[in-house]
Amino acid sequence: MDAVPLLKLENVSKDFYGNTVLSGVNFSLEKGTILGLVGENGAGKTTLMHILFGMSDITNTGGYGGRVYFDGKPVRFKTPFEALDAGLGMVHQEFSLIPGFTAYENIMLNREPSKPNPVVEVFGDRFATLQRDVMQKRAEKTIAKLGVNIAPDAVVQEMPVAHKQFTEIAREIDRDHVKLIALDEPTAVLAESEAEILLSALRRLASEGVSIIFISHRLREVIQVADSIVVLRDGQIVKDVPNSGVSTADVATWMIGRKIDTSHKAEKRDISGEGFRVEHLWVDMPGETVQDISFSVRSGEIFGIGGLAGQGKLGVPNGVMGLYAAGGYAFIEGKNIPVGNPRLMLDAGVAFVSEDRRGVGLLLDESLDWNIAFTAMQLKKEYLRMFFGGLFGVRDEKSMKAVAEEYIHKLEIKCTSAKQPVKELSGGNQQKVCLAKAFALNPRLLFVSEPTRGIDVGAKKIVLDTLRYYNHERGMTIIMTSSELEELRSICDRIAIVDEGRIAGVLNADAPPAEFGRLMSGIGTVGENS
Repeated sequence: MDAVPLLKLENVSKDFYGNTVLSGVNFSLEKGTILGLVGENGAGKTTLMHILFGMSDITNTGGYGGRVYFDGKPVRFKTPFEALDAGLGMVHQEFSLIPGFTAYENIMLNREPSKPNPVVEVFGDRFATLQRDVMQKRAEKTIAKLGVNIAPDAVVQEMPVAHKQFTEIAREIDRDHVKLIALDEPTAVLAESEAEILLSALRRLASEGVSIIFISHRLREVIQVADSIVVLRDGQIVKDVPNSGVSTADVATWMIGRKIDTSHKAEKRDISGEGFRVEHLWVDMPGETVQDISFSVRSGEIFGIGGLAGQGKLGVPNGVMGLYAAGGYAFIEGKNIPVGNPRLMLDAGVAFVSEDRRGVGLLLDESLDWNIAFTAMQLKKEYLRMFFGGLFGVRDEKSMKAVAEEYIHKLEIKCTSAKQPVKELSGGNQQKVCLAKAFALNPRLLFVSEPTRGIDVGAKKIVLDTLRYYNHERGMTIIMTSSELEELRSICDRIAIVDEGRIAGVLNADAPPAEFGRLMSGIGTVGENS
């Protein structure tokens, strides 16, 4: 090990609008090592990374306290460009790719090799000719380092989510003189097999001398890849230990300060009768195309949809709810509801929690109570005070506050009040607001996609327990899509595996893992289990 660590933090602190987010944070990272940074949603992980990277939400709110040393020198980056120039890269939770650009154009953005032409002499360098063949070859070489097969000329908006994530990572490792890469939930959108590929690539990068900060709620992956583990709780470091003899149970306990019981015993309940059925569904969702899918869900059942990224599992709910062009037939308790018409689906008692919480699920500039009540207000005229026989209405602030506080308590949403803007919440707490918004509709059928993506083990249990409650106690039929097979097996009655846009098979949740693996790998199909 080098005598001087690559990164050292001394007494780093930060508050937003009087709310302390970080307090007295101290740790160091050696060159060529991987540090696993974990903590519950709202513990301060993302804020800490924003401090390192000179993000505007830090500089525009009074900066931070304490000292940061990078490569032995004190630094205080004011912009991400300063951090990049120093050799620090970051992959954020939310994608920052340009959708209409290709993979190689995104990877080489702002670093494109060019050659002069006569026009440059008159109008300047912006009219130089890009050396696209050089760009493609360099991007191809960088992608190969990650061990994935992505065409350099593939357009980002047409990629599966997993390929977008790998493209984002490729952009960071392609930079010249990169010394440290911080990855904020890089495997949250990846299936287990894809995550294994990424972890192997990170180990190779570390062996080449690149240091890595790996932030993840998948504790097994942290244990698998990290050399040391730092645990944040309520903005303070509670553990900073070498990864030797540490278990996932240890880390979970350190994170939340109490032991977590993740066991679940299946309960007998009435799930007879057909609640929902689709026939010959097709969906034109880029990267998640559905070819021809038919399945049926029993009334009162929790039905899972799984499969590898890009195989079409996310296309099912997005197509049924009309977010992408779709066709086929859908039936709710025997009644035909046109596929792809969101208003008719909502009127029929169907709610949808999208995997894209920021793009689809939330009004980011609005408060929690406004987000939670909004859809019920629009569809059912709830949380309104009506006048003149219902001719017009105004918001009922009292009832909006009541429903928001109910779900803040039930889902343990970490916030300052029901009036806090949703954009100020952590990603996991934003996800909980999306769920609260759907529950406020009291739907007969709930589509929920990736409900625990990017949230910690404690919050994950709260979310899954809440889904069980609405299913078991209120009889809500739930169709849940997830990239995590074990999560589906822990909560679902049956699970459909989607492969190449079609149902490869439907298995009971307690079927052997090997049977699910066989379906995911495309080795044959099986009939539907009863």
